Amino acid sequence: MMFILILDNLPVARKYSSADGKMTLYHRGHKIGQLYEDQVYLYNNFHFKIKYHVGSQPGKYRITGFEVESNSRSGTDSCSSGDALLKLTKDTEVTVHYSYSVEWEEGTIAWASRWDTYLTSATNSQIHWFSIVNSLIIVLFLSGLLAMIMVRALRRDIAAYNLDEEMDETYEETGWKLLHGDVLRPPNYTTNLVALIGSGVQLGATAMACIVLSMLGMLSPASRGSLIGAGVSLFFFFGIIGGYYAGRLYRTFKGLAWKRAAFLTATLYPGLISTTCFVLNFFLWHKKSSGAVPFSYMCALLAFWVCVSLPLVFVGFFFGFRKQPYEYSVRTNKIPRPIPTQLWYMRTGPSMLLAGILPFGAVFIELYFIFSAIWENQIYTLFSFLFLVYVILVICCAEISVVIVYFQLCTENYRWWWKSFFASAGTGLLCILHTEYFSTTLSCKLWDSPQLSCTFGYTALMALTFGIFTGSIGFFASFMFVRYVYSAVKID
Repeated sequence: MMFILILDNLPVARKYSSADGKMTLYHRGHKIGQLYEDQVYLYNNFHFKIKYHVGSQPGKYRITGFEVESNSRSGTDSCSSGDALLKLTKDTEVTVHYSYSVEWEEGTIAWASRWDTYLTSATNSQIHWFSIVNSLIIVLFLSGLLAMIMVRALRRDIAAYNLDEEMDETYEETGWKLLHGDVLRPPNYTTNLVALIGSGVQLGATAMACIVLSMLGMLSPASRGSLIGAGVSLFFFFGIIGGYYAGRLYRTFKGLAWKRAAFLTATLYPGLISTTCFVLNFFLWHKKSSGAVPFSYMCALLAFWVCVSLPLVFVGFFFGFRKQPYEYSVRTNKIPRPIPTQLWYMRTGPSMLLAGILPFGAVFIELYFIFSAIWENQIYTLFSFLFLVYVILVICCAEISVVIVYFQLCTENYRWWWKSFFASAGTGLLCILHTEYFSTTLSCKLWDSPQLSCTFGYTALMALTFGIFTGSIGFFASFMFVRYVYSAVKID
C-alpha cells in the first residue's frame, strides 16, 4: 500500500534506477512498509528532500521537487540509524515512533518544468507500441473476415436472390433473405434498449472529448482532478446528444410513451452509478478514509445532474423524437414467423464471450496501464496512444458485431437487436475477469473487506460503463449493416 503526500500541488516521489542502471526515475508516492520473507516491516522514518528554484524577483522561491527516503527503525529514537528494523506481527502489540527530517536543496529545474520528472518516468512507449501493433493485427484479422463475408458470401447471395428470371418457380427462399418481413420488427423491451443506447452515445462522446482535450494538453496530470471533473461535466452536457439519438431510435421503433423513455434514458445509467458509488462510499466513511467523497460534494453532483443533465436529455429526446425515423426498404409482416432451434454457441451468453475476446485483446495492454494509474497511483500521460486504441476499439466492436449478426440471420433468427448490443458488450464482461487477475498483481494484498468491496465495486462500474459504450457501437454498426443488406435485395 502507498500514501501520497502533496506539497504545493506536487506529489512526493521516490527515486529509483532503471533496469539497465542508466536512468534515474521517480515513482509517485511512498510505501508504508515492505514484505520480506513473509515478514512485514513498517516504515516509520522519512527523510524529505525539497528542491526549490530561485525566482526572478529577489526573495521569491518556488518548489520544484519533493522527494522522500523511507526507513524502518525499531528503537524509541527512530532517527538513529543503528536500530533494527521495525517488524510487525499479527498477535503482538507494537509501539511505533515516527520521525522525519527535511533537507532543502536549490535545484536547476524551472517551476514550469517541475512535472517533467514524473511524466518522463511514467512513459514507456515501447510497450505501448507493442499494444498498438497487437491491436492492428486484430483489426486486420477482423477486417479480412468481414471482407470475406461481404465480398464473397453476401455478394453471392444477393446476386442469386436478384436473378428472379433464372430461378425455378419452385425455388424456396432460405437463409437471411427469408427474414425480410421480420428482420426490422421492433425488439422486446424497447425502452430499456433505447436508454442503454442513449447512455452509450453519451459515454462515447465524453471519452472522445476527454482524450482529445488531454492530447492537446488542456487536461494535464499536474492539475489534480481535472480529468475526472471534465469527464463528469462533459457527460452531463452531452446528455442532449444521447437524448437525440435515443429519441430518434424510439421513434423508429414506433414508441408512444416518449416522456417515459426520455426519463429512463436520463436516469438508468447515472442512477445506477450514483447509487452504487454512494453505497461504496459508506465503507470509506466507516474507515474514516481520506479517499471518501464528502457528502456535500455528492449532493452538489446530484443537483448538477438533476438541473443540467436531466433537462438536456429531455430536450435532445424531444427533438430526436420529432425527427423523421430511420427509413426501411422492407415492410414488416403482421404475424411473426417462428424461429428455428439455435445452436448453443449462437445464444447470448456464449456469443458475448466469443465476440468480446477480440476487441478486448486489442485494448487489454492499454487497459492494464489505466488500471495501474487508478489503483497504484501511477500517472498516465500517453493519450495519443490511447486515441489510437480508442479508434481501433470502435472498429473492432463494429466489425465483430456485424459478423455475429450475419451468422444469426443465416440461422433464420431475426431477433438481432439485443444480440448486436450484447455481442460487443461482452468486452466489458471480460474486463471484470481482467480486474480479478489485476488485483492479484497489486503491490498490497487486499485482505480488508471494505478495500475489496471498493476495488471490485468501482471496477465493476468501469466494466459496466465499458460494456454500454462498446455495445452501442455494435448496435449502430449492425443497424447500418442490416439496412444496407436488405436494401440491396429485390423483395417481391
